[in-house]
Amino acid sequence: MLINGYFPCDDVATMTSLAAQWQRQDGAGTLCFIVSEAFSKAHPCPEGCCYMSGHMLWDTPTLQHIAQQASTPYIALALTTQRLLLGQHALKRMAYCAEGMEATMTYADYREQQGDEAENRCTPHPVIDCQAGSIRDDFDFGPLVLIHTTTLKRWANQPHLHVYRYAAWYDLRLFLSRQALPHHIREMLYTTQPTDRRTSGERQFDYVNPRNREVQVEMEQAATHHLQQIGALVDTSRYAEPDLAAGSFDAEASVIIPVFNREKTIADAIRSAATQHTDFKFNIIVVDNHSTDDTTDIIRSLGDELLQHADAPALLHLIPERLDLGIGGCWNHALLHPQCGRFAVQLDSDDLYSSPLTLQRIVDTFRKENAAIVIGSYGMYDFQLNPLPPGLIDHREWTPQNGPNNALRINGLGAPRAFFTPIARQILFPNTSYGEDYAMALACSRCYRIARIYDELYQCRRWAGNSDANLSQEKINANNSYKDMLRTIEMHKRQTQNAAN
Repeated sequence: MLINGYFPCDDVATMTSLAAQWQRQDGAGTLCFIVSEAFSKAHPCPEGCCYMSGHMLWDTPTLQHIAQQASTPYIALALTTQRLLLGQHALKRMAYCAEGMEATMTYADYREQQGDEAENRCTPHPVIDCQAGSIRDDFDFGPLVLIHTTTLKRWANQPHLHVYRYAAWYDLRLFLSRQALPHHIREMLYTTQPTDRRTSGERQFDYVNPRNREVQVEMEQAATHHLQQIGALVDTSRYAEPDLAAGSFDAEASVIIPVFNREKTIADAIRSAATQHTDFKFNIIVVDNHSTDDTTDIIRSLGDELLQHADAPALLHLIPERLDLGIGGCWNHALLHPQCGRFAVQLDSDDLYSSPLTLQRIVDTFRKENAAIVIGSYGMYDFQLNPLPPGLIDHREWTPQNGPNNALRINGLGAPRAFFTPIARQILFPNTSYGEDYAMALACSRCYRIARIYDELYQCRRWAGNSDANLSQEKINANNSYKDMLRTIEMHKRQTQNAAN
C-alpha cells in the first residue's frame, strides 16, 4: 500500500533529511512539502518530492487542498515543522495498524532527541489513548499522524464547512473522532527534535496568553460545533436557579485550606484568611491531612493566637480519621462538617488572598449573580511576591452563554473557586489530588450558573514545592488522561440530560 505524505516545512536541512528518509520507507508514495511561496522560489524541491503552497495545517484552505490532492488510501500528516527521524518500517507499521483497526486516524508513541544528533541521546515520549472526552485542543498526538483519506475528503466536502484560520486541524480531528476514536499505537515509531523545552509549569498557561486570543476564539467555535453534533451542548438559558437562602448555617462562609506538609507557607495562608474584612460571620477550616513536618504545630499555634482576639474568625483544625484522602477528599471532609459555612471558598496552603476584601467580594457576587460557583482571577508570583509571567490569569475566554461548553476544551477555570455548599454537598469532589476542582465545576456548570470575577483576588505563588512545577512525561500523561476521563463522563451526562429534555 502506498502512502503519500504532507509535511509543512520551513528549513532546507530538515526538508533534505525528510526526503532521504521517506524514500527509504516501505510503502512511501509522494512526499509533498507544504511551504510558503517565497520558500519554493528560493529552494529547489528534492528529487521525487513536490511542493504545495500553503500555511501550517491550522487553516481550512490548506487542509482542503491536501484532501483534493490525496490519492492513496491513507496519508501521513506532519503536525509540526520540527525534524523527524522515521523508525524502521514506521509507515508500513502505521498503515498495518490503521487497516486492522479500520481507524480514521492513527498515531504513535515516539522518542525525543536530547542534544544534537551526534550525541544520539533519546528519551521516550509516550502519548495517551484518545477518549470521547479528549477534546482539548492541545491533545498530544505527536508530530506525525496517519489519516484515512476517504474520511478526510468527507470532512473537506461538507456543504457548510467553516473556514478557519487557526482551528482547521482541530476541527478535522474532532470530525474524525465522531466517526471513530483515533487509534493509538503503543510503539515508538519515530524520533523528533523538540523545539519547546519549557517545563510543564511554564507551558500550562499558554492558552490564556492574550496574544493567542484570536486562536482561542476559533478553537471555541470548533469545540462548540463538535458538542452540538454529538448532543452534548449545555443550553445556559435553561439553567436552574439555586436557592441561596436554603439551609441553616452558623457561618455565611468558610475558607477551606487542605494542607499536607506546608510548614513554609501555611501560616501565611491562614493569616491571609484571618485578616479578611466582611460584614458577615466566617470561619477558617484547615484540613490537615496528617502532616509529618511542623505544619500541624504551626496550625495549632495560630489557632491559639486567633483565640486571643475577640473579632478573629474561628479556626477549625480538622485531622481526618481516614488516611486515604487526596485534596478532593479533604474538601469533602470540610464541606460535610456541620460548621461549614453557606459558601465554601478556596485557599491553597501556599497561596494568599490579594486583599482583605476578597471574601466579601466573592459572597457579594454569589448574591448578585445567584450562582452556584464563583470563580475569580489570580496573579502569578514568586515566593517573595514578585510578579511572574504571564501575570494575571483571568480566563476571559469564559462567556456566560458558552462558558460551560468551552470549559470542556480547556484545562482549568481559574481561582479562587467558591461553591454554594448545599449544591457542592450533593455532588462532592472526587477523592484525588488533581482535577478535583475541575470535576466539580464541570458538574455544576451542567445545571447552574458560574459567576466570574475578572479582577485579581488571589496570589498564586510559584516555587519549587508546587506540585505541578516540573512534571515528568508520565505524570503529565496521567493527569491528562484523568481530565479526559472527567470530560468523557461529563459529556455523557450532558448527552443524557439533553435527550431527556
